[in-house]
Amino acid sequence: MTTTAEQMRAWRGPAILSFGFRPFFLGAALWAALAMALWIFALSGAYVLPTAFDPVSWHAHEFLFGYLSAVIAGFLLTAVPNWTGQLPIVGWPLGGLFALWVIGRAVVLCSAGLPPVAVAAADLAMPLALTGFLAREIITGRNWRNLIVLVMLAAFTIANAVFHWEAASGAYAAEGYGLRTGLAATLMMIAIIGGRIVPSFTRNWLVRQGPGRLPVPPMQRFDKIALLALLAALGLWVAAPDMQATAALLLVAGALHLARLARWAGDRTGAEPLLWILHIGYLFLPLGAVTLAASILVPGLFGGAAAQHLWMAGAAGTMTLAVMTRATLGHTGQKLTAGKGTLGLYLALMTAVLARLAAGLWPDQAAQLHMLSALAWIAAFSGFAMVFGPAILRRRVRD
Repeated sequence: MTTTAEQMRAWRGPAILSFGFRPFFLGAALWAALAMALWIFALSGAYVLPTAFDPVSWHAHEFLFGYLSAVIAGFLLTAVPNWTGQLPIVGWPLGGLFALWVIGRAVVLCSAGLPPVAVAAADLAMPLALTGFLAREIITGRNWRNLIVLVMLAAFTIANAVFHWEAASGAYAAEGYGLRTGLAATLMMIAIIGGRIVPSFTRNWLVRQGPGRLPVPPMQRFDKIALLALLAALGLWVAAPDMQATAALLLVAGALHLARLARWAGDRTGAEPLLWILHIGYLFLPLGAVTLAASILVPGLFGGAAAQHLWMAGAAGTMTLAVMTRATLGHTGQKLTAGKGTLGLYLALMTAVLARLAAGLWPDQAAQLHMLSALAWIAAFSGFAMVFGPAILRRRVRD
């Protein structure tokens, strides 16, 4: 067996363990919906979360380090074999890695009374194993171009450890260094990986549509300047989130990434939701930077949490849902076009993001808008499980 396809065909167990995206994308979607439902019950007082974290910190942790870690794992376990030429993880080793993620979710949820070190160890087991696998593949395959992905994953994992330390020490981890560092690492992943795939996918589709403006090729000098500006702005935001200098750098980074996005011909993708959702997802990155800068310069204008949700639910939530839908279609042998069900998922997620932002603008209506946002979020991710779950659970339509 010398190819990815041969390795997957050799597996005769459950189809869900034949490729990395299958268990992790489905698990991520189900957990995103379930965790939000638990959050609604906790807010209403109908349910007390059995976690050692305060409720808001648990909510933030389980999106950033729970849901997102699964999506990152599914994406990297699917992409890395293509990047490095190495064979993928399939079968029971893949099942074991997924089981570590499930154990992490259960232990964090039921962590009240458990030793904080044990909770952190259970939660960090999967991302540490994933980081080790990625390091081995990149080094063995001498794929130095993607070493930056390993650095970002390591930063994301360290941020999770810091979050646990802050929570165990009695700090309000939902506004701590761990969360900001993890979110900053996530945004850099979106900027770097999204900066490759969005213009590339857009170009491939537009070439088939006929003459017209095409995206500028990725990773030109302008892109590198924009990435450095974003890294500087996020670094200062992690260290000093309320400084006016932070706001200034966020504004610069936001402007540069708006210009970067404009170079990718997103205005020509209206006929294909699989493409325009990628552009909208990336758009939330600079919009979040500008909105967060405005909330620093004019306190109370949006509310820092509402502005930050443009990054978390907007950029991270939208880009991950876009990648999950496209990758699942492609790797299960289906046509790369969005049907009505997929379009419905995208519209539900847009409703969730905009309703959450509106809650910061109109605090008198915040309770109703929070509920609308949560229900739309649940619809988007439970909808992914219903629309794409059957394809994830069966063998490819074609090899």
